[in-house]
Amino acid sequence: MEAAEMTRLNTLPSTRDQARHALLLLGAPAPARLVVGVHQALFDGDLEASSLTALLRAERHAAAPVVCHGLAGDLTAAHVALAAWPLPRRIVLPAAARADAMRFLIRVADLVALHTGAGRSADLLLREMAAEVPGGLEAADVRDAARAALESPSLVAAVEAEWPVREAVAARAAALDRTQQLFGVPAVPQQRGRG
Repeated sequence: MEAAEMTRLNTLPSTRDQARHALLLLGAPAPARLVVGVHQALFDGDLEASSLTALLRAERHAAAPVVCHGLAGDLTAAHVALAAWPLPRRIVLPAAARADAMRFLIRVADLVALHTGAGRSADLLLREMAAEVPGGLEAADVRDAARAALESPSLVAAVEAEWPVREAVAARAAALDRTQQLFGVPAVPQQRGRG
């Protein structure tokens, strides 16, 4: 192996650090595909879906995990999150996830705007994220479209309506052991009814 290649390999951040950087930018539990896409478009490294999956498996057995899963309403694993985030922040509910998607776009677009040479991969990421925003693909400024969607009365009301559910899920999750709080409980397989 040549010295230049060896130096490059030694200076890449670890998979854990790469996932952490992307999650810190996003600020809430996010789909694994988005975590990988954000890191690939905006940061140095080689984060891929397979390495993120392997990281999550390893973190489950780590003494001090950094990356974990969010929890769905049924306490199963949902999205990717940071273990340092408080339990209520790691709960993933439908309306809050829609609101988070708007916030993700705003945060990513703000970072891209700061780095004028962000490149084609950042533009493609923003376009993909804008598809989740009502009117986002046609908007002159995707951040404005995301802010308008985030402030829409229907989304605000839906997020507010989820607060009692979030509190109930957090209370149930608090009774779980630490590993289950970070990685969820196994999904119960669906059983077929008898015909």
